[in-house]
Amino acid sequence: MTRTPVDTARAVHRPILLGLAIGFVALNLRPALASVGPVLSDLRADLGLSGAAAAVLTALPVVCLGVLAATAPALARRWGMERVIAMVLGGVIAGLLVRVVAGPVLLFAGTVLVSGSIAIANVLLPAVIKRDFAGHSGPMMGVYTMALSGSAAVAAGSTVPIGDLLGYGWRGALAAWAVPAVLALLVWLPYTRVRNPPPAAGPGGRALLRSALAWQVTLFFGLQALSFYAVLAWLPSVYRDHGYSPAAAGLLLSVSAVVQIPVTLLLPSLVTKVHDQRMLAAVATLLTAAGLAGILVAPTAVPYLWVLVLGVGQGATFAIGLTLFVVRTADPATTASLSAMAQTAGYLVAACGPLLFGAVHDLTGSWSAALGLLLVLTVPQLVTGVLAGRPLVLGDR
Repeated sequence: MTRTPVDTARAVHRPILLGLAIGFVALNLRPALASVGPVLSDLRADLGLSGAAAAVLTALPVVCLGVLAATAPALARRWGMERVIAMVLGGVIAGLLVRVVAGPVLLFAGTVLVSGSIAIANVLLPAVIKRDFAGHSGPMMGVYTMALSGSAAVAAGSTVPIGDLLGYGWRGALAAWAVPAVLALLVWLPYTRVRNPPPAAGPGGRALLRSALAWQVTLFFGLQALSFYAVLAWLPSVYRDHGYSPAAAGLLLSVSAVVQIPVTLLLPSLVTKVHDQRMLAAVATLLTAAGLAGILVAPTAVPYLWVLVLGVGQGATFAIGLTLFVVRTADPATTASLSAMAQTAGYLVAACGPLLFGAVHDLTGSWSAALGLLLVLTVPQLVTGVLAGRPLVLGDR
């Protein structure tokens, strides 16, 4: 019997199926970013990239996450969130392939395409969760953030072995991540047939720009992302300069990412259950600082302990930062607007992380000053996290 559009809509909107589909899409929003760090040294040697060019390459994805996030609400109103998510999955696939086919020009062009596509999905998926899982946003945000962290962990730890297995070096290792993205697109395509009304317009840009709470959420999100992306891009290089092999250095990054999986799965439920998130934000930031301090003072003494502590802290701040988009807003349109603002400005702040980290290392010839900079920046992260964690909703006086 032929299924009607109504039957299709009912089938794909079953909560478990929709939740799995969201998780599968989210699994493809970090490997394109996390897979570069472990092969950065080989990529630089092959293409002849300077230290400055490598720093730009590591910062460019985060700049794109910020610049293009602002376009997501308008795109969703034009074509609907489901269709736009399918489009950006296609962009992820194309970008993953384009960046490995030739030299530096296509490397940077593909990086812009894949990162810009991810930026739009980053904004829309929390809004879908706010709309379709209103009573269970905490667990679903846990699934979402766990998928992001888990896929970053897998990419960080397996990219080098994948390249070795395929025999095409860094090009094969990076291109391989297009395969799960194709599968995610196939899983998501049925949702493009569902006729959900486009999201209403959220608060105007000026209203958000005048909101102290919106800026506090934005800066906390941006500062935690700055720390995360600096570590993601450069931690393997730090340990390679301390004598670790590429695989061993990538494993340390992977451990830091793996420990984030249970944290990002469980913490959003707690964040949505409590009205005041100040203590959670403070503890998570202090754990991040402790991990960075350990790597700075004694990087090879107990490296796995340092990356475990760092991973718990960064995973917790990431989960809190994303979930604040939901708990600090009253409806999906406002969630999308706050998410767009926080990710636009926040990722532009975060883009400074890899760039500054690499530049400080080049200027000083040492990783200590770069790690010290990240440690100092946990202070404003702590302040903004405590302010953003207060039990308020956008629009409250």
